[in-house]
Amino acid sequence: MPPEPLTRERILLATEEVLRRHGQAKATVVDVARALGVSHGSVYRHFPTKAALREAVTGRWLDRTTGELDGIAQDAAVPPAERLTRWLDALFAAKRRKAGDDPELFATYLVLTSEAAGVVDAHIGVLVRQLTRIVADGIAQGTFAAAPDAETTARAVFDATARFHDPCHAGEWQRPAIEDEFAAVCDLVLRGLRA
Repeated sequence: MPPEPLTRERILLATEEVLRRHGQAKATVVDVARALGVSHGSVYRHFPTKAALREAVTGRWLDRTTGELDGIAQDAAVPPAERLTRWLDALFAAKRRKAGDDPELFATYLVLTSEAAGVVDAHIGVLVRQLTRIVADGIAQGTFAAAPDAETTARAVFDATARFHDPCHAGEWQRPAIEDEFAAVCDLVLRGLRA
């Protein structure tokens, strides 16, 4: 049987495994190539630099939750206030899973995201656009107040709930009172948005 073709996806999967085993400080392109059974030049044909490879794997990791969140944001059959609550719940749950299911890899990604500001900014942009869709629908239906505009309001909601999705707060996410604190913030945000 011929060897499996080398694809970006295979390289990213191998990179994630290498990061899990060695951590970001010790993981190299040579380690990734070795894990794939190819030369490091083969990896560089897909990713021209180590930084490009790290950005791609970081972006892939960040984007794992955006599909589910996008489905919630676009579900016009659900009233905007309920959609917003579901979206915030799903974001918080996804971030908690990432931090709790694989703490070593999560710690590695915290370092990588600090090196890949553009990737992080793009990810946040996607999340804010999803929130903007929900807020705009709420404004159009008269559920949410229209001040000042949907995008600014969505960004404010994102910022107001940062404690429940920004990885720098991951240490707080397993505290016993965190669910009640999250519910209180969500309730406050929804009351503030109501027309």
